[in-house]
Amino acid sequence: MFGRLIHLPRLFAGNFYKHSVRNISVNILKKSSQEDNNKMSSQESMKLITKNLQEVIGMDRMKAIVDERPLSLYWGTATTGKPHIAYFVPMTKIADFLKAGCEVTILFADLHAYLDNMKAPWELLEKRVVYYQEIIKAMLEALDVPLEKLKFVKGTDYQLSREYTLDVFKLTTVATEHDCKKAGSEVVKQVQYPLLSGLLYPGLQALDEEYLKVDAQFGGVDQRKIFTFAEKYLPALGYKKRIHLMNPMVPGLTGAKMSSSEADSKIDLLDEPKALKKKISKAFCEEGNIKENGILSFCKFVLYPIMELKGQEGLSIKRSEENGGDIVFQKYEDLEQIFADKKLHPGDFKNGVSDYLNQLLQPIRTKFQSAELKKLTNEAYPPPKKEKQPKGGATPQREVTPARLDLRIGKIVSVSNHPDAESLYVEQIDVGEEKPRTVVSGLRQYVTLDDLNNRLVVLLCNLKPANMRGVKSEGMLLAASKTNMDGQRVVVPLDPPSDSKPGDRVYVEGFSHEQHGEPDEQLNPKKKVFETLKPNLLVSDEQRAEFNGQPMKTSLGEITAKLANAEIS
Repeated sequence: MFGRLIHLPRLFAGNFYKHSVRNISVNILKKSSQEDNNKMSSQESMKLITKNLQEVIGMDRMKAIVDERPLSLYWGTATTGKPHIAYFVPMTKIADFLKAGCEVTILFADLHAYLDNMKAPWELLEKRVVYYQEIIKAMLEALDVPLEKLKFVKGTDYQLSREYTLDVFKLTTVATEHDCKKAGSEVVKQVQYPLLSGLLYPGLQALDEEYLKVDAQFGGVDQRKIFTFAEKYLPALGYKKRIHLMNPMVPGLTGAKMSSSEADSKIDLLDEPKALKKKISKAFCEEGNIKENGILSFCKFVLYPIMELKGQEGLSIKRSEENGGDIVFQKYEDLEQIFADKKLHPGDFKNGVSDYLNQLLQPIRTKFQSAELKKLTNEAYPPPKKEKQPKGGATPQREVTPARLDLRIGKIVSVSNHPDAESLYVEQIDVGEEKPRTVVSGLRQYVTLDDLNNRLVVLLCNLKPANMRGVKSEGMLLAASKTNMDGQRVVVPLDPPSDSKPGDRVYVEGFSHEQHGEPDEQLNPKKKVFETLKPNLLVSDEQRAEFNGQPMKTSLGEITAKLANAEIS
């Protein structure tokens, strides 16, 4: 600056010092004024903190803190499967929290990953923590979030201490088994005979709030039961209640919650451009349908918050002149309305979303092309070992998983009493084949003919046909059953999602046929595949049909039952 002023005409030289001092004084005053203006009011901070959240528990407590000082909070993630693109939801909120002046800690909950049905083996925990830290840093860098304002903590750095362990034992003396199981029902795998580790999980997450010395915990709305558990039991140990902030869950591309365990429902952060585009192209996106549309929901909860954070003008979609030409949607509401009016073709919409996502993810892909991070990825998530072929060319024995079951939606087109058995019905069930299947079921004592006729059911279609009192049965109608306290047996058929059609495939989340192979053509009775799986086929306390805590579902949604805590057979 001064170098240039030396060469100014002499006319200004005499007044140089006077003007410079005056300008410096003015600049200092301006800078001070700007700093005051940049200081966000508590009202503005609260607005930014709560933006796009679905729920807040403890709003008044939070307001009182923000009026006095910066809010301290943490977001924790169990280091299990690879983070997917829905992780951008908490990342955008972390950016909001930092902008609002909050003190933010990110917890890599490695011990929780192990306790949750050993989703992460002990020997891989350390590598997965490093992987999570690198991938989350890459995501934040892609959003231009300053990393120096964040604090990163590994769970086992303090969760194995004497003090923490003692508090875990203290918690077990006040928390009930019922409350622990209920608290983890949306997060921890639920099975008929739960492991003690899964029951400890919610308590450890509650204690994290105290040991991280924060005012609040942030997470998805699926964490709500754990949050209310913490509010109930932390005071029992003499610790204060924390505030809880919850973001909505992002639907997967198939309509349900985006999940790391269901490949087709999620987009991996390192998916190649072609793989990403293929997943988007396969997603359900019916023209004009804005209620059951995973792509639209994805735009609402993921893309538009990112674009707002990065100061981008909106979602740009390229179209041919015949289809209206290129268009930019600056607001999500405009996109939704145009799509509802059928003025935007699903193909053009999907292409626009794919283009934006590939642009967003490219810096992350590039970073993970380094030899060091490639090695880390393989160490944290080693590829499955190939099974050795048995000698003599024998076929290797296939693992017993729900993917071996041919489960389909069926519609009962007729039902009658079995001519030779008082406890049996004979149903004709349409499963999308040339003709209905004949199925014999033991529902006669529990369900009326009228209740069965024309209803949708779930049918196991690859059992070996069997004669049942003179009638050949070509499948098993799945039902939920339990015995009440008075000794009365209750049995009800499982309920498919509304709008299901005969032949729709039913699968268990995490055991898709694309990943685990097609169902057996016919189950070998001697191998007892269904009998092996049956103990873990249950209806949860929320009336959701599950295998080992993972939901049974179709492309339209989850299978349910009008019973809770029941067996499925």
